[in-house]
Amino acid sequence: MRKIAVQPGDFDANAELAALSANAGGVASFIGVVRGDAGGRALAALRLEHYPGMTEKALERLAEAAEARWALSGCTIIHRIGRLTPGQNIVLVATSSRHRADALAATAYLIDQLKTSAPFWKAEEFADGTAHWVEARESDETAAKAWL
Repeated sequence: MRKIAVQPGDFDANAELAALSANAGGVASFIGVVRGDAGGRALAALRLEHYPGMTEKALERLAEAAEARWALSGCTIIHRIGRLTPGQNIVLVATSSRHRADALAATAYLIDQLKTSAPFWKAEEFADGTAHWVEARESDETAAKAWL
């Protein structure tokens, strides 16, 4: 089972995890949430943009790579777009497998790769009315490269 979605609306993590649990010995997940601050400044919102079609294909390729590397029975990647406020869900990455090690490793791999290779653009909107585009972080690049 594979589910890839790029959507403005929220997701039901419990329902998504339940869907993955059939015929699985373990389900691993990561849920990304909008923080209330960025660099010590109060964050009003995070705006996420993407290139429709290209983004979904990139997420499909990531899922295919994880499925080729680990024995997965399921893989779900849901990424939200639009204007999100602190506390709202941004992303769900979840995998299932007969064995926990595969599910845990695949989930970690997917979130590390998602941070660096999926075509999303993020802008931070601050409480003081200013905004700026988020630059790629070296720590994210290092984490993604560690899987090679």
